[in-house]
Amino acid sequence: MLRKISKIVFIIIALVLFLSVVALSIESEKIAYINDDYQAIYKDERYEEPVIIDGVVLVSQEHSCGYAIIEMVSTFLGDRVSEKELFDDYGKVVTSTGKSFYKEMNKRLPNHKTTMFKHLKNTELIDKVYFSLKKGMPIPFEWAAKKDGKWTLHYSLVVGLDIKADRIYVLNPYGYQEKINLEEFFKRTSFLAYSDMPIYLKLAFSLGIFERNTIFIIEPK
Repeated sequence: MLRKISKIVFIIIALVLFLSVVALSIESEKIAYINDDYQAIYKDERYEEPVIIDGVVLVSQEHSCGYAIIEMVSTFLGDRVSEKELFDDYGKVVTSTGKSFYKEMNKRLPNHKTTMFKHLKNTELIDKVYFSLKKGMPIPFEWAAKKDGKWTLHYSLVVGLDIKADRIYVLNPYGYQEKINLEEFFKRTSFLAYSDMPIYLKLAFSLGIFERNTIFIIEPK
């Protein structure tokens, strides 16, 4: 009986390991796909003019980066939904994944439509960011960010882009604005900057629980 149980356990472990290897292999292919060469954008006349949005107030998160971003965007659009209000409504955080964040954005911004774009190529991502900013709309997005010296999965908000100067402007709910070049931006949106990522998070990415190069475009209805 013990031999039979041991054999079953061995088969289960072997199957889990095999599926993990397959999933991680597929994830490597996804990473290779999204990390296309973006150097041509620096000479692209469509991006010649810097695009900066003024008037977005930085919110330092108390409960959740997702809730803080919703407060920033809703306040900017003139219909403030506070981070505290969101937390009190649920008694917990419900924006841990991109899909749940996008659903909450659509729920809390009834006069606007939020569309989630995931696994974008670098060139596709920057194009959508640029033209959303040109229309006067900031862009929530997912990336790797450090808190107390440790990498985390995080939401932030793009409020400006100057491609000629190689600068992108980000409001980070950890409490500060970041001005970084595009190389760093893409390393973090692809989560390649998260060099010590635990295996369970890598598997979560490979299984589609979390996404790379993912942004949320907001448009009036």
